Amino acid sequence: MSVPVWVWIATVGGLLVLIAVDLVIVDRKPHQVTTGEAARWVIFYVSCAVLFGIGVWVLAGHDPGVEFFTGYITEYSLSVDNLFIFMVIMASFRVPSIHQHRVLLIGILLALVMRAAFIAVGAALIAQFVWVFFVFGGFLIWTAVNMVKQKDEDEEYTENALTRLVRKLFPVTPDYVGHKMLVKQDGRRYLTPMFVVIVAIGSADLLFAVDSIPAIFGITQEAYLVFTANAFALMGLRQLYFLLGGLVAKLVYLSYGLAVILGFIGVKLVLHALHEYHVTPAWLEINNWMSLGVIVAVLTITTVASLRKAKRDPNAVSKINLQVEAAEEGEREPSRDG
Repeated sequence: MSVPVWVWIATVGGLLVLIAVDLVIVDRKPHQVTTGEAARWVIFYVSCAVLFGIGVWVLAGHDPGVEFFTGYITEYSLSVDNLFIFMVIMASFRVPSIHQHRVLLIGILLALVMRAAFIAVGAALIAQFVWVFFVFGGFLIWTAVNMVKQKDEDEEYTENALTRLVRKLFPVTPDYVGHKMLVKQDGRRYLTPMFVVIVAIGSADLLFAVDSIPAIFGITQEAYLVFTANAFALMGLRQLYFLLGGLVAKLVYLSYGLAVILGFIGVKLVLHALHEYHVTPAWLEINNWMSLGVIVAVLTITTVASLRKAKRDPNAVSKINLQVEAAEEGEREPSRDG
């Protein structure tokens, strides 16, 4: 699949237009995003992704089209599991509900820029070295095993090294100052908690990319499809945060489902590498349609089983609900000290 430079430019330009529309319509006047509003925007972004995928299918062929849709579904499903971490971060920083959309928007835009760098490096490595598939595949299998092992552990947010470094290098105001990230008080410039929480969201999503980027390279090695699938998944993630809300707490088996998907893609990468080295027969390789079918089936079974479990056993989601309630309570309390 050969992608001309002008197509890259047009794609990035189109994404910037979507971001500008979001800023003008949604973030022009800070407010608490309602469920209905979030639902409309989620439908809008999913529709944009579907139309883009259809365009790829028509113009580039059915194989790239299937790869895009498979990659998009995988990235979006991995993002859903990350929403809980975003909720915990929002609770920890006591972000007012009217500013949560801006925090997610800027944080995710930063993550998208950093992911683009990851994708460029990954694509260059894969183009030069076949053994990279073994590394990516082994890492995904290892990650899948760890996801299952750590499922029952408490998921508490602790500030990462980058967030701590920001606090160490710059003074931070104790309270939010509207949606400002930098203010001047008593002749001295201060960062606000708004800046720090954006760093926390952006750096957390960058860590998520360590799993998702190798995963999507297991579906397609086309850098253009990897980038666009990530971009559309991230663009729709913000509104999904407001739409799902407490529903994320009910997806009690989601981590298991994602572990199965990551393990499956890891095996696919290893088989692909073995095939490139002519170790395995041609038939022993997982094609695009099989990947799409397995991923959709696993997500469907996981979601149905999770909702049934949550309905039968409300205590199964109590731990996560406490975190969500903490986020809501945090809006009514003073913000923590910088």
